[in-house]
Amino acid sequence: MEKLFIKNRDDKNISVVVEEPENPIGLVFLMHGLGANKEKPHIVKAAKVFFDNKYTVVRFDTINSCGESDGNFEDATVTNYYADLEDVINWSKSQNFYQEPFILAGSSLGGMCIVLYAEQYPEKIKSLIPIAPVISGEMSIARSSKERIDDWRKTGWQERLSESIPGLIKRLKWSHMEDRLKYDLLKKVELLTMPVLLIVGELDESCPVNHQRILFDAIPSNKKELCIIAGAPHTFKDETHLQEFSKIVDEWVKKLN
Repeated sequence: MEKLFIKNRDDKNISVVVEEPENPIGLVFLMHGLGANKEKPHIVKAAKVFFDNKYTVVRFDTINSCGESDGNFEDATVTNYYADLEDVINWSKSQNFYQEPFILAGSSLGGMCIVLYAEQYPEKIKSLIPIAPVISGEMSIARSSKERIDDWRKTGWQERLSESIPGLIKRLKWSHMEDRLKYDLLKKVELLTMPVLLIVGELDESCPVNHQRILFDAIPSNKKELCIIAGAPHTFKDETHLQEFSKIVDEWVKKLN
């Protein structure tokens, strides 16, 4: 495993981990969700599955996340997360491990970003694995209470307790939602003709199953699957859910090969 820092287009440091097996047969990029990092349990589990199946694995912390890269979470946007995905891929093109087409896998806001990338560069993608992706800014607002959205807009801030760091309050600017409203995965969904595996927890409240079904039904690929993990919330932390998640990804990767 190699851990290093690279520069993004704004000269900010991005923390990157590259895991390269002997005689790799492919390449995968793994992307975390909003305010998360490359060490989240489901990201690490996915990395192991791909590595064990002889894929070079690249996972990274975007800036303005809660990992080792530069920036502050309060400044996080879809735009900056997507730009970092592009920058990591573009950096990889100069590395010996780079291969096309490659696999993209991402969770939540990272799931949105990998789909946006696949819609922009479909010829580069071997397979797409969105994990409970954000579908659009409009759908994000629709699933939230009017009071919560009005308060966020009025105060300019959303505050919530961190799920992984006890006592930490994460604060996010309203400008994040203004930026998110620019994005909608359904606008270019007809370009998703590559194999697509869509995974979501049955009890996901952030990016619920009914949202995922809308995206899944719109995807034109003749090789697509929607897998719902029973009893699982938005982020997979319970070992039972993680094991089911790993099994789903492993079976998919073996089908691709």
